[in-house]
Amino acid sequence: MAESCAWLLVLSTVFVCNLFKVQLPTFSSILSRLLQKDAEQESQMRSDIQSMRQELSSINMMDEFARYARLERQINKMTDKLKTHVKTRTGQLAKVKWVVSIVFYVLQAALMICLIWKYYSEPVILLPSKWIAPLERLVAFPTGIAGGVGITCWLVVCNKVVAVFLYPIS
Repeated sequence: MAESCAWLLVLSTVFVCNLFKVQLPTFSSILSRLLQKDAEQESQMRSDIQSMRQELSSINMMDEFARYARLERQINKMTDKLKTHVKTRTGQLAKVKWVVSIVFYVLQAALMICLIWKYYSEPVILLPSKWIAPLERLVAFPTGIAGGVGITCWLVVCNKVVAVFLYPIS
């Protein structure tokens, strides 16, 4: 019974992997938000800069030059600090996305290798030989059984079909 459902196991595995691949950016964003708690500090810095700019616009430059220059230097200093903070956060976000992608692709490759290893010598599904007559040997690779669909061909077909069905979601 388990051997006759091999095609379904492989298809469902490919479907789940492709579904996770589509959701990878969402997972990365959620994970990066959980790891970064500096967004509140960043918004506070932005509001401080905004309030200082409002105060700066209310000061007459000719009458209170020293105060005006001091406030302008504070705004520039805070803006530079904010830019550095944003650059650091963006770098961390890129690292998180990169790590999540690498982990996903390594796990997906390991899963596909396990499936290929398990179904290397036996066909995933048997079809009448007439249906795949001109490409019979290619489709049966690596099993070599006439009318059989090998794991490599089945993985390629499943990946393409699932990608087409999941295209609207991505």
